[in-house]
Amino acid sequence: MELLFDTANLEQIKTYDRYFPMTGVTTNPSIFKAEGKVAFFDHLKRMRELIGPERTLHVQVTADDAQGMIREAHAIHRMVDNGVYIKVPVTEEGLAAIRALRGEGVPITATAVYSQIQAFMAMQAGANYIAPYFNRMENLDIEPRETIAAMRQFIDEAGSDSRIMAASFRNMAQVTSALLAGAQAVTVQPKLLHDAFGMAAIAKAVEDFKRDWTGVRGDTSIADLTE
Repeated sequence: MELLFDTANLEQIKTYDRYFPMTGVTTNPSIFKAEGKVAFFDHLKRMRELIGPERTLHVQVTADDAQGMIREAHAIHRMVDNGVYIKVPVTEEGLAAIRALRGEGVPITATAVYSQIQAFMAMQAGANYIAPYFNRMENLDIEPRETIAAMRQFIDEAGSDSRIMAASFRNMAQVTSALLAGAQAVTVQPKLLHDAFGMAAIAKAVEDFKRDWTGVRGDTSIADLTE
């Protein structure tokens, strides 16, 4: 399983990388909007410095035609590095761009996926990752679990190297559902992860354990017992 952070916020990346086994970071134009009018390429370089070359960085193009997408992909690689995964929406023009870019060896994350046919075509075009939008699918009355399960079955039966990276989550129950349905990766807003570990029941359990220990040992810790 791969866990990616769905953010472009440098402080969030630094903070939550301490706690969670993050394997990469995903961005899109809406995520960058939340950061304000930052120096785009400088910001991406700082993100790369934070996560290092061994983890994946995914950056979405903004053009809506194949040639524009290809041009933007080349610019991202030229200005950041050739390891950046280029996120391409799975439209007809997007599929043309994916095919051309994969022919050049550019790593691709196929995004804005709502249907099985989009996923199948993206896989055939050579996309490395396929990103179905879980919560947005639910909002459109599309069953995301069945859709992801069908995607995974098709990938496995075809012997494809494409991986499902589920995205667009409102809560951790959706994240778990995506993984159980067959997604090999999920990209999640760090705050969603933070909130999941802030449950009152978890804090209560930790407090009870500590009280039971100190009731017998006082302020003496386990490490203190070795001295």
